[in-house]
Amino acid sequence: MASSPAPNPATTQAAPSDRVPVPQKIGYGLGSFMDMWGQWLYNTFAFQVFNVFLFVPAHWISTLLMFNRIWDAITDPFFGWISDNTRSKWGRRRPFILIGGLLTGLSMPFLYAVEQGWTNVQYITYMAISSAIYITFTSSFIMAWTGIGMEMTPDYNERTKVMAVRNAIQKMPELAMFFAAQFTTLAVWDGANLGNVVERVKLLFTTTDAWGKGEAPNILLGAQVYSVILGLIIAVSAIAMFFLLRERYYKNIVARKQEKLPIVDTIYKAIACKPFRFLLVMVLAYGLGTSMVGILGYYNTLYYVCKGDVALGAMWNFKMGIAGMIFGFCGIPFYTWVSKTWGKRHAMILVLVMAQLAFIGDWWFYNPNHPWMQLLACGCVAFTGAGFWTIYNSLLTDVIDYDELGTGKRREGSFSACQSWISKVGMAVGAGASGWILQATGFSAELKGAQAPETILWIRIMLSSVPVVFIAVAVVAIVKFPLSKQKMHELRDNLEAMRGKV
Repeated sequence: MASSPAPNPATTQAAPSDRVPVPQKIGYGLGSFMDMWGQWLYNTFAFQVFNVFLFVPAHWISTLLMFNRIWDAITDPFFGWISDNTRSKWGRRRPFILIGGLLTGLSMPFLYAVEQGWTNVQYITYMAISSAIYITFTSSFIMAWTGIGMEMTPDYNERTKVMAVRNAIQKMPELAMFFAAQFTTLAVWDGANLGNVVERVKLLFTTTDAWGKGEAPNILLGAQVYSVILGLIIAVSAIAMFFLLRERYYKNIVARKQEKLPIVDTIYKAIACKPFRFLLVMVLAYGLGTSMVGILGYYNTLYYVCKGDVALGAMWNFKMGIAGMIFGFCGIPFYTWVSKTWGKRHAMILVLVMAQLAFIGDWWFYNPNHPWMQLLACGCVAFTGAGFWTIYNSLLTDVIDYDELGTGKRREGSFSACQSWISKVGMAVGAGASGWILQATGFSAELKGAQAPETILWIRIMLSSVPVVFIAVAVVAIVKFPLSKQKMHELRDNLEAMRGKV
């Protein structure tokens, strides 16, 4: 008798044992507060505080950010390897989530603990030291958090649902990132200083005038207060995650059967995995293309649409954040449906093509005569960005299963570290290039709203063209990605035949 065809993983429902309980999905999603604020907020906030307000040259800051990403690319493999090899009664990921999250949250305010009147050398030296310490803390958390996300379920579609919940929760810290610039330019910070900061904070809760547009706000003090608020939220989230999350593979496979891994496995053997290499090329191209011009979007708003009005630009930046949150929420179920219907690979191709169209549209969306169109600029990029990270992280989890079948080992930390290392090297180059690109346009913060027309033109050209070229490379990489939905169904059967169900 002929055997029955294998069920299609795109249409079958996850078995009850494969489903991740809602509290665990939420607990995993809370890590996005750390991911957004711990890793990405500083990349834009540093320009707002140190360039726009304190006049540290933009290319100095971008060069520092490049070295930050290089340091990140060193600490990530180390903590990925440590996490894979940790054995404790709390598991191998959760201790790092708790301790790393607490340290990151409590240390965040020290990133901006400077004073007006320092020299540029003093500012950049402080930024280098404080951010290096901070990145070490965030790395210990991120590697464990990424690793635990890869082992929450063995089901093909349930993995995408886990990442969808994560990205839905992520819209809240994303909104806070967009609000950061506006918070620092509120009227409450006009004439504010450390001597009256407590009274000023009280005004935020007692009068609506405090939330108005500032005329000459103390942006530095606003950043210091904001970082305290976000740091406390990060610390509380880390505690909640420690109690909500569980490690599916730890007791039955890792603790009982798996030997500790040498550190060379963290990078070298992970890169030896062929499907993983295609993912690396894709995320590297996507990250490099978007990070090279990421800061140009804010400067386009500030100096092209708002003619150098920092407070007005910050207000529009926040509104764009709201638009991004709404569009991003819409993108998550849409691309999750596409992934379930057509498979993850085809869904990712659609994401990348639509991302190219979104960046091309920036040429028209940034319009000083119709400033509301900026909402579409941010919204369209957020719509595709939500799909990219939802599907990418789900694809990465499939690669872990492919690797386990070949090696007999669960190496989530190693793969997390390796993909982080590669993507952050690309982002380091992109971050370093961004300030130099801005400098090459002729931009000068001291000119404020009096930037030359050629400067604005080149900012617009670079913003609309650079990402399109790099995303085209990402499309080629994902087309060649070999793990289809049917292939993953067969792979799971082989895995469970080899080591049993988990």
